[in-house]
Amino acid sequence: MNHLPTTKQLRYFVALEQIGHFGKAADTCCVSQPAFSVAIRELENTLNIQLVDRTNKNVTVTSLGRDIARQARQVLRDLEELVDIAQGNQLPLSGQLKLGVIPTIAPFLLPRLLPALRKSYPELKLYLKEDLTDRVYAGLMDGDLDVILIALPYELRNVTEMNLFRDHFYLAHQAKSTLVDARDHQVSELPEDSILLLEDGHCMRDHALSACSIKNADKVSHITATSLLTLVQMVDADLGVTYLPEMAIGSTLLRNTRIKTTALDSESYREIGLVWRKASTRNEEFELLGRFIKENYQASKTV
Repeated sequence: MNHLPTTKQLRYFVALEQIGHFGKAADTCCVSQPAFSVAIRELENTLNIQLVDRTNKNVTVTSLGRDIARQARQVLRDLEELVDIAQGNQLPLSGQLKLGVIPTIAPFLLPRLLPALRKSYPELKLYLKEDLTDRVYAGLMDGDLDVILIALPYELRNVTEMNLFRDHFYLAHQAKSTLVDARDHQVSELPEDSILLLEDGHCMRDHALSACSIKNADKVSHITATSLLTLVQMVDADLGVTYLPEMAIGSTLLRNTRIKTTALDSESYREIGLVWRKASTRNEEFELLGRFIKENYQASKTV
């Protein structure tokens, strides 16, 4: 019988193919670079093929190596599903759970959610990854994450979506700003180049453009922000106005600023949702988590 690759070797190689650097991939896998390199070499010997071109300064994965990486991801996903099935008879929300969250949700929802989650489900071992939507979605489909908490709508395939609640947008501006008509907060009344938004890649940029009916591109500034914190600082300096999600209102993000927020019409919102792979055997558990998040958020709004 031929020797088979180990899950460790497959996991290391998938990380190497994704990151493209031995040292950084080793760090991601929490192992020394020499041990990491040995595992990759052992995988090549087991398969009797060359996976990586080591002649270049940067790692180049061979064409066959990329095919192997794709299959390795599928193998690792299948193993995750096997563990899911084995854990099916355990208590709900116990054991390991890897949750991906986007940065326009994590700092506002998690601080009040996590203490309540730990209290209600003390056996849950929750691992968190904060990143942009396309990356946590990729992590979900690669099997690196079990479930993701994101803003909808977003183009997704082969997943189950659970809508949790609406997160309405507020107009945010410096309290003494002359950019905003105190009697009329419509987009049409804002000056050209006055709306500051997050850079491309943040789904909240697209949600704000759509939900707040920003159809005139001339109103949007060519200057963008890499984070909500940067965006708020620019608005506080009266460099423009922006649109913030309701969950950020009253948070530490606006503390010690001169920013005033104004509610928009009821149709200006993004939908917060929980998403998992359609093939997952943990549907009931994820639905339970979704209900818990929804109830916790609604309860926090009444305090």
